[in-house]
Amino acid sequence: MKRGTIWIALTCLIVISLVLASCSTSTTATSTAIVTTTTTTTKTTAPPLTTVSTAPTSTKPTTTSGTGNWWDSLGKPQYGGVMTLRINQDLTNWDPDGPTSTFDLTGNFLERLTVDDWTLNPSVFSYQIAWRPSDYLVGQLAKSWELTDTSTLVFHLRQGIHWQSLPPVNGREFTADDVVFHYNRMFAMGGGFTKGDPYMITDASWKQMASITATDKYTVTMKWKNTNPEFIMETVTGFGGMNNIECPEVVTTYGDTTDWHHVVGTGPFIVQDFVTGSSCTMVKNPNYWGYDERYPQNHIPYVDTLKVLIIPDNATALAAMRTGKIDFVDGISISQAQSMAKTNPEMLQIPQINTYGMTIDPRNDLKPYSDIRVRQALQQAIDIPTIAKTYYNGTVLPYPITLTSYAETGWGLPYDQWPQDLKDQYAYNPTAAKALLAAAGFPTGFNTNIVVDSAVDTDFLQIVKSYFTAIGVNMDIKVMDPASWASYVKAGHKQDALAMTSTSSQAGKTVEPLREVQAYMTGYMSNWMMVSDPKFDAFYPAALAATSIPDVKKVLTAANLYSLQQHYYIALLQPNTLGISAPWLKGYNGQNRSIPGTLVPFLEGFYGARFWIDPSVKKSYGY
Repeated sequence: MKRGTIWIALTCLIVISLVLASCSTSTTATSTAIVTTTTTTTKTTAPPLTTVSTAPTSTKPTTTSGTGNWWDSLGKPQYGGVMTLRINQDLTNWDPDGPTSTFDLTGNFLERLTVDDWTLNPSVFSYQIAWRPSDYLVGQLAKSWELTDTSTLVFHLRQGIHWQSLPPVNGREFTADDVVFHYNRMFAMGGGFTKGDPYMITDASWKQMASITATDKYTVTMKWKNTNPEFIMETVTGFGGMNNIECPEVVTTYGDTTDWHHVVGTGPFIVQDFVTGSSCTMVKNPNYWGYDERYPQNHIPYVDTLKVLIIPDNATALAAMRTGKIDFVDGISISQAQSMAKTNPEMLQIPQINTYGMTIDPRNDLKPYSDIRVRQALQQAIDIPTIAKTYYNGTVLPYPITLTSYAETGWGLPYDQWPQDLKDQYAYNPTAAKALLAAAGFPTGFNTNIVVDSAVDTDFLQIVKSYFTAIGVNMDIKVMDPASWASYVKAGHKQDALAMTSTSSQAGKTVEPLREVQAYMTGYMSNWMMVSDPKFDAFYPAALAATSIPDVKKVLTAANLYSLQQHYYIALLQPNTLGISAPWLKGYNGQNRSIPGTLVPFLEGFYGARFWIDPSVKKSYGY
């Protein structure tokens, strides 16, 4: 959908139909062969969500610049006002060298080397998933970059960028030494840093960087251990806090930047206030260097204040939305969106593709889940096409998700390319599931538990539970807040049975495709399934050794097939959600570079600086 037409489309009721694929119910033996040459052409595409808003975006005519560009329909930017957003978890860290819970928020005052090409027509790429092909990125702190040879990446920085006029740096110019300091600190590359970020130092991608140096005041040279250009660019341009450049003087003065009082960046907003569990207030950086690419004469940010409210519960957030206290809420279910359409038809509804798919993750190293027959039995107990048709009203693909999201066209193994025996292993077949359990020594089933974070759709999980009960597996559901879940499962691997999260599952991800072959590597930081399989471990080195994108795709296809055959996880669906946008919030066009509901799409700062509030529209609706 073109960005120039999306606002019109969002005001109409779109009737969506989806032809469900039929699934076989026969049982076959588990296949273990690895396919290394599978075509990457895909016919599988995700269906759009139903848009339920029927009100116009404004009661007054929209003013456009009249340039003939796709963004004219978004209106003419206005300065001033407060933009109020919501996140669903508390902010516990202000440092890119730390937990990932605030990475998108740190992007409001810290910046990175590359960002989205804001002028790119959405008919080419819509920016509605977390991953961006490197061809569609432009420089932020960097002016340009080049691979001078197969393992050397050189960034040329913009000149005249300054740190915010705050102590202890007091507005000095940003230089190449600052970039080197950041990566040395994050990954123990030198500069006196020997430990590195415990959350990132184990990342196999970054381990491939051999060195980083400032060859002059505005030039940064990275040397890599491999010669795969796709890998190098995915690593450096990937989203996440590890690429947000912090201020060296803050670190040397205070030891880190974990105290919000000390954060200083080059970005468009300055942190003014933070109340734990309540809110964060940021004000525009009066000395910000940036301009709006769509309107090159416009110095940004447009809004004077960015307010972020911490509201864990969607119902509470939607109540605030109904009274005009919040300008955007994301990660909303279809049923919640339909309710909103009845009470507040003026609110716009934005389809969002989830960054992560839905999986149930068993401990592959512990009984009973160390037996592949048990994992496969749970898979065959679930009727995925029926759930897609009934619970999700046909708005999602009726196929079990794969390691690589179907949304990343050409980078995985679409369902229509699965071999028939594999389709059989994932088809709903409770009779076969019971037989597998009996063969594994559980003729009457067993009791188990699942640890989930509070953002998981528990109504959906109750459906899954009922399917498990039908084959004799009684699952107790234990809910934790996201931070506790991450400590217990992701960081501690303390769960003894099953786990599930809505914010970091390892399958169906819409992040960098090449990095996805790390998901179940032995010892990988997010391998809480505790998979240890030498055959899967071999895929990542093979991907690194590839010298062309087609070769990388072949490795990724093979990794997708093998992980499905081994049933490391119980594959569910990749649900879409909705973002609810107030009609007075302008400039937003469905962009999404984060996890819906956890951190709203434009909390990276790059986006937030380019959106604006139209007070006349807000007033016309009585807010």
